[in-house]
Amino acid sequence: MKILVATQKPFASVAVEGIREIMEKAGFDLALLEKYAEKSELLDAVKDVNAIIIRSDKIDAEIMDAAPELKIIVRAGAGFDNVDLQAATQHGIVVMNTPGQNSNAVAELVFGLLLFTVRNRYNGKSGTELMGKKLGLLAFGNVPQNVARVAKGFGMDICAYDAYCPQEVFVQQGVQQMTSAEELFRMCDVVSLHIPSTPETKNSINAKLISSMKSNAILVNTARQDVINESELIRTLQERPDLRYVSDLQLAADEEAREKLGDRYFATPKKMGAQTAEANINAGLAAANQIVAFFKDGETRFQVNK
Repeated sequence: MKILVATQKPFASVAVEGIREIMEKAGFDLALLEKYAEKSELLDAVKDVNAIIIRSDKIDAEIMDAAPELKIIVRAGAGFDNVDLQAATQHGIVVMNTPGQNSNAVAELVFGLLLFTVRNRYNGKSGTELMGKKLGLLAFGNVPQNVARVAKGFGMDICAYDAYCPQEVFVQQGVQQMTSAEELFRMCDVVSLHIPSTPETKNSINAKLISSMKSNAILVNTARQDVINESELIRTLQERPDLRYVSDLQLAADEEAREKLGDRYFATPKKMGAQTAEANINAGLAAANQIVAFFKDGETRFQVNK
């Protein structure tokens, strides 16, 4: 078996060595394509591979057409909207993610963004505290459950809405279950987004939801950029000068948002959620182990396409 690690943003060297060790122990060959600049390089690299490990790299039908031996793609991370799932299914290729491996890193980033915001960017002016504030989590999978864990240490009241999460999970985590996204936005001082990018969620965070937020509320997005209706976000924040939006995803209209919203809008230069050494290593090793289990035992537990 030939396994390709294709990463424009490479794994840490210790993660690569760990992946290599896992593959060699399984009797597989490992190939690396790092920091590639052109799609043609990836098209050439996939010609004879049986599996691919990627990060944020885009895998579309053209790449699958160029890889006749490809059986599995593993996205090292939780999101998988950079892979054409329909094309993968048509090609008979299994696509997996590595849920949970980046969860703590993203959860800590949420609070890094929040502290930066409530303390007025550390500009010397008096800010506010998180203790006693109500935190609303939109979705309640691995990442928001870790956000809830950290929030308890800050003394926050925590609630969440997730139509697909069993009620017992909310009970086990000691988190109040909300009945709708509308209720969550209306009741919380902070709303943190953790929904995936799907046809149903794209542009779903709109003026109706944002305008219903409490006075001085904060909206945090460490999920996906396209769940935000950007024009409605900017317009609503102009109408509500008490609201703030912080994210590790720059809006497409980043310059416009900075100009019109000033310090009430902040986005990191690039997506930072999984940008820790620990998350990098965890996701890479998980991806390698999942590929080995797939070929050795037919394991498809984390398959995201059908």
